[in-house]
Amino acid sequence: MNASTIKGAAPADAKRGRAGRLGGKGGFREGTTILVILGLGLIMTFLSPYFLTVENFRTMFMSFAINGMVVIAMTLALISGGIDLSVGAVMALVGIVVGTLFLNLHMNIWLAAAIGIGLGLLIGAINGLFITRIGLSPFITTLGMMQVGYGVASVVSQGMPLPLQSLPDAFKFIGRGMIGSTGMPFVILLFLVVVFVFDFLSRRATIIRKIYYVGSNEKSARFSGINVNKVRMGVYMLVGALAAFAGILSIARFNSATNTLATTVNMDAISAAVIGGASLNGGEGTIFGSVLGIALLALIQTSLNLMDVGPYWQSLVTGLVLLVAVSLDFLSHRKTR
Repeated sequence: MNASTIKGAAPADAKRGRAGRLGGKGGFREGTTILVILGLGLIMTFLSPYFLTVENFRTMFMSFAINGMVVIAMTLALISGGIDLSVGAVMALVGIVVGTLFLNLHMNIWLAAAIGIGLGLLIGAINGLFITRIGLSPFITTLGMMQVGYGVASVVSQGMPLPLQSLPDAFKFIGRGMIGSTGMPFVILLFLVVVFVFDFLSRRATIIRKIYYVGSNEKSARFSGINVNKVRMGVYMLVGALAAFAGILSIARFNSATNTLATTVNMDAISAAVIGGASLNGGEGTIFGSVLGIALLALIQTSLNLMDVGPYWQSLVTGLVLLVAVSLDFLSHRKTR
């Protein structure tokens, strides 16, 4: 791709990226999500005396700080015009592999974690190869990988959770440690740093703008000289790495690894991204919007817990929220056709 080609593509790409990230439906969706969060928070202030407490907010933020890594990954996949249903399986498999290397093979936990990140990259690369080289749809490819990931995790662990109480304190700190006397969990700070980095890159980095361009109009992106397959391969590898990182944080927080980890994280991540303005048609979405989406889902779950609503009803409510978000996304795009 020569310099003139890049210059020719950049204006359209940057214009499309700004429209998707900062204006139009994306900005409206973010503003609406903020208003809903504030409204629900105000209602819960009157309904429960335990809502406006430091402990409640700490628990709520920790509940989505780890899965928030997956939401960022899912947002990038949706922006590129794809989807990744294997993120939960990657979290479970990486947790089992890292736990097994540490517990049974007595490997240094940091080395085991690095291998876990490498495994996430490998799974992402395999997904990307099936999608870009063979031509399978992202939905079918990642659905199959989800089954493979959970299957391998079950075989390796023999269906039993791995107790990891003997993890080093330094490793446990990244999942459950507090920063000095502030009372702020380190994992929340880590999540905020990751959000800031990816949000900054989405506004400044050329490679992220290419993801928007590919998701918005693949044919135009190819004519502009963008290597669409390379961009999509990079997206799925990044998704795999972030999911693996989330799996490692999970075992650090809970001191155990299980083959049934994150069975609902796929739908939660899709819901959060779509609520925040990402489109299932590709080309639209923001990191900040998706963070607002997962914050809203966490607030809904916390509110239901404080009101003693059973877990089955919570699943029902989450499913309804997803249906409403997807329906609004579909209707908004149908009006523009």
